[in-house]
Amino acid sequence: MAVADDLDRATDSQWDWVAEQTRTYLGSGGTEGHESNGVHTLILATTGRRTGVPRRTCLIYGTAGDDFVVVASKAGADEDPAWLKNLVAEPSVGVQAGTRRFTARARIASPAEREVLWPRMVEIFPLYEEYARKTDRVIPVVLLTPQDRPFPRRASRDGLNSER
Repeated sequence: MAVADDLDRATDSQWDWVAEQTRTYLGSGGTEGHESNGVHTLILATTGRRTGVPRRTCLIYGTAGDDFVVVASKAGADEDPAWLKNLVAEPSVGVQAGTRRFTARARIASPAEREVLWPRMVEIFPLYEEYARKTDRVIPVVLLTPQDRPFPRRASRDGLNSER
């Protein structure tokens, strides 16, 4: 079960540039690497489904109410990214978004939620649309619900909030 503290001890992504961005992000306490040209990223720590070892990666995100929203695109590959397979097996995850660090519960958006959230995530990062054309799979949208808030909230009617 991954928690916020796992962010510091987790194994980095196999992709060198993602690993470097993650180390810079965490090393700065979230002040570097959180935003680039208006696009925000977070660090996600999952528990390896076979190894039990915490793993971390850096992902673009949006928000829906109090939830953080990420896309399991893997640049349009035909298989889901390992981090998605990990959080399906164990939905407790550690997250750092900017300077905020917390434990969250992850879940794949329902088809109705995805219908609202997908266009908003494409607005944030237009390459998602290209990635979707490259694969036959429906690219999952994932909601990360912080466990440090008192009451659950639903996404607004228009999907993602613009606040960070």
